[in-house]
Amino acid sequence: MKSTLRPLRPPVSRDRIIASFPKWYTPDACLQLKELFHGQVSSACERRDTGTVGLRLSKVVVVGDLYVGKTSLIHRFCKNVFDRDYKATIGVDFEIERFEIAGVPYSLQIWDTAGQEKFKCIASAYYRGAQAIITAFDLSDVQTLEHTRQWLEDALRENEPGSSIIFLVGTKKDLLSGAACAQAETEAVRLANEMQAEFWAVSAKTGENVQALFSRVAALAFEHSVLQELERRSSARPQVGDAGLIRMEGCPSEAQETERPTSLRCC
Repeated sequence: MKSTLRPLRPPVSRDRIIASFPKWYTPDACLQLKELFHGQVSSACERRDTGTVGLRLSKVVVVGDLYVGKTSLIHRFCKNVFDRDYKATIGVDFEIERFEIAGVPYSLQIWDTAGQEKFKCIASAYYRGAQAIITAFDLSDVQTLEHTRQWLEDALRENEPGSSIIFLVGTKKDLLSGAACAQAETEAVRLANEMQAEFWAVSAKTGENVQALFSRVAALAFEHSVLQELERRSSARPQVGDAGLIRMEGCPSEAQETERPTSLRCC
């Protein structure tokens, strides 16, 4: 007799289980200061009523100049390795990471995009549908920070306004210390606030803050996705009073005009 039970998915590794909201890097440039998930999100998770959020891949795109360490950052998180001799990414590449957030399965598809100008037209096609945009720069090279404005503008152009959460990430933190690091972070925080982005400083070489960064990305993207799902369902639900109205005017012998029900639009 053939079993009707569905095969269980492999367990998520312990460092991909997020039970409480991960903390920001600095309160001076973060997307939210609260330490708990939104009340509606927590309730939906408790009821296991998050719709399709746990069934689909949420897209994260990582953009920035050539050699700022985008590939190193992604490989440190996904594979826990560091290779100082990475070749420049040609076009795009991606990794998929599975999480369990507030008891709900959730997956990030993390896209590594080329930093070379000649590949921009290819990479830009993959910016679309991004739940999160990570704009990376080298903390030891101020020029790469200045270029993040253009990278972000290019990525946002391919997405609906307000549909993506934004991170400004300084890499190679291990190369700076003391006053030099503090100065670089101060400049980055100022720009992050202009971008309405959350700032993080990380090191792919040592692994410093890499796990915490992506946990924060996953949690914020998850919360955003669940709230969008709840809003979509709410707007699609027929409201009392939306039924057709019969307008009777003039003499009884005149034709009665019936209004059609208001069309419902799913956001």
